Amino acid sequence: MKLNIKAFGLAGGVFCAVGIFICAFLAPLWGMPEIVVWIAKGYKGYSSDLVGALIGAIWGFVDAGIGCVIFAWLYNKFSQK
Repeated sequence: MKLNIKAFGLAGGVFCAVGIFICAFLAPLWGMPEIVVWIAKGYKGYSSDLVGALIGAIWGFVDAGIGCVIFAWLYNKFSQK
């Protein structure tokens, strides 16, 4: 079985983007603002406001999308045998 590389990358990107966006608002509400600070170290511009959450979502979409594309490509290469 082969993975659809484009679909896998898009699905992973969307999944991560939604998670990062939601985390921007829920982590401080749950008393864990350090999670936002930790994520912001890798995703420049990420913060607990709407603009920062959108910036983080874009970063997460690109980051996870690329990672999932590489994963799917490698999976397809290794599963050919």
